[in-house]
Amino acid sequence: MRPPTPAPARWPALLLSALAALLLQGCSLLPGTREPPAETPTPAAAASGPLAFTLDVHAPDTVRETLVDNLELQRYRQLPDLQAGELSRLLVAADANARELLGTLGYFSPAITIESRPAPQGSAAPRHVVLTVEPGQQTTVTGTQIDFTGAAAQGPGRSPESAQRFEADARRVQRNWPLAPGDAFTQRDWDNAKTQGLRRLQERRYPTARLAGSRAEIDADQHRADLNVTYDTGPAYRFGPLQVNGSERYDPDGARRIARLPSGADYSEAELLDAQQRLASSGYYDAVFLTLDTEHADPQAAAVTAPVVAQVREAKLQKVVFGAGFSTDSGPRLSVDHIHNRLPWLGWRATTKLSLDRDARLLDTEWVSLPDDGNWRRFGAGQVKREATGSYDVNSVRLRGGVSQTSAHIDRNYYLQYDAAHAQGVDAPADSGAISANYGWTGRYFNDNANPTRGTGVGLELGVGTTLRGQRDPFVRARVRWQSFVPLGKVAVSSGAEPPVQRNARLALRAEGGAVVAREGAQVPVTQLFITGGDTTVRGYGYRSIGAHTDNGTLYGGRYLAVASAEWQRPIAVRGDVTHWESALFVDAGAVTDALQRISPRVGVGAGLRWRSPVGPLQADVAWGVQSKSVRLHLRLGFTF
Repeated sequence: MRPPTPAPARWPALLLSALAALLLQGCSLLPGTREPPAETPTPAAAASGPLAFTLDVHAPDTVRETLVDNLELQRYRQLPDLQAGELSRLLVAADANARELLGTLGYFSPAITIESRPAPQGSAAPRHVVLTVEPGQQTTVTGTQIDFTGAAAQGPGRSPESAQRFEADARRVQRNWPLAPGDAFTQRDWDNAKTQGLRRLQERRYPTARLAGSRAEIDADQHRADLNVTYDTGPAYRFGPLQVNGSERYDPDGARRIARLPSGADYSEAELLDAQQRLASSGYYDAVFLTLDTEHADPQAAAVTAPVVAQVREAKLQKVVFGAGFSTDSGPRLSVDHIHNRLPWLGWRATTKLSLDRDARLLDTEWVSLPDDGNWRRFGAGQVKREATGSYDVNSVRLRGGVSQTSAHIDRNYYLQYDAAHAQGVDAPADSGAISANYGWTGRYFNDNANPTRGTGVGLELGVGTTLRGQRDPFVRARVRWQSFVPLGKVAVSSGAEPPVQRNARLALRAEGGAVVAREGAQVPVTQLFITGGDTTVRGYGYRSIGAHTDNGTLYGGRYLAVASAEWQRPIAVRGDVTHWESALFVDAGAVTDALQRISPRVGVGAGLRWRSPVGPLQADVAWGVQSKSVRLHLRLGFTF
């Protein structure tokens, strides 16, 4: 930024400022003189001891805080034996210092008056300094010229396709430039704009881009700023092969398949971070850091393929995790998890869990292979469970084996499943078993899978099987889930943030439906039937307390399920500042039945609070069950779909 030329009348003041600075430095060399304090005292610290003078700043609120916090004059308030001559020289320098600070805010022609008066009787200091500022008109941006240099922008080896893609990238930087004509010019906004433009280049294709030069031409008389910035793009980069450093126990080629880094594709910071997150969450590594190796690239080349280096610290081969928790659905919970990252002979990862809570006893294990080149994993799972299901206690066994695939937005799985169930209780249903072939598909299109505020998710499960007890009866089981967040407009703007914080209110809509189609007397295992209610389904009712009913009121799993929910979520603002808290109003409805003509929905209404934590929303809801005529508290941490 080039500051305006000072008016002729100000040259003596500038000369006196320079002379005062030299004299003050010279005074420190004389015998018996003292040096200024090494640390800059804050006004609060100065007020705690004897003061040389008090300082009042009279200025509009738009500039006053900056002057009070940053004036060099503040440093000398706590020198109690400051002489009058030294104070006079400091006041001369304060004028130039105030003009420099105002210039960073876009005020280049202020009117400044500095007065030193005897302090009133009873004051804590002998002198009282008053700084009065009329900042004048703020400078605004007239226009911005954005230029590009470097190998990708001007390199002789560019192909027509590369040149066309660079032009698109350049237009993206220009289109998103944050300082538009007519915007107020400040040094902070100017620095932020240059940084944002550079980040847009570095995020995609040009990781070595740098700021080659910038200039702000200020016309103080016309209150105009003409901006010019030049970026050196460097080469355009593509992802090369993944190189794993620190691997000892686990196959480096397995890390490549887990990371799923698109070798040969254009560099993308988002893709690099996603690959790093996949490795970090795989369980094989305690620490992962991915970098693009740009040190050995030719800076004159228009395009470069560079390897990606993964620096890893491997997790232990085996791990045992003890857990304790509490749920409003199932009360206190204890659990033990054992993880084996490489089973003998198979090389698969095994996770075995024992869990105990108020309503369920569970022992399950899941074995999963490393992904292949198509990102498919083989898996096997077994589960033994005792759980309260409706009016009965059900002992069940489940075995499952198949393949699964996980991509950026879509999960798929194919598997065979065996179920066996034994119910205990008065008039309990007969023992049952089944074998089925199943397909699952889940699509997540949220802006944030852990803490979404917009987007949609859809899930589908489809199974075809036959019962194994009594008469062999075929059956079809289908289940569909849907979740969507609909923005409802901005709620508040934070007055103290740079840039301002804005958050959307939203409508969270959720629906779920399921059906088991079979002969009326078919002995379908209860674990294949539906039962609902609780924190994540129909609030206002207990966990798994909504099911089909017999004539005597016994509750059991039903063949048809329908659940719907609408929730209004609104950020909470305090004194104009948006917080991480949100309020919610909701209505849930759900029903389970064996006959569609006898469907009887249960409705819950209520209100709650949300805290947007780093690991997902912490939810606390109070719900009234319309049919149960009772109030229930529901607590939940995190979002899953």
